[in-house]
Amino acid sequence: METKSARLTILIDPVKKEAFEKLCAAQDLTPSQVVRQLIRDYLEQHGVSYKTKSAIGARPRRKTA
Repeated sequence: METKSARLTILIDPVKKEAFEKLCAAQDLTPSQVVRQLIRDYLEQHGVSYKTKSAIGARPRRKTA
């Protein structure tokens, strides 16, 4: 899971915003969840790789016997 690290502010037509929020609510998702998924999909579609903060700071797991 990605950690919160930056804010993205956009301007959108109020009618589209309302329709988007209603659709998100009907799907039991927050608008932020949907926008994050759209961004991940867009990056993947264009072959852009990235590392999440959580992956960068993760410690390697110890092997147990």
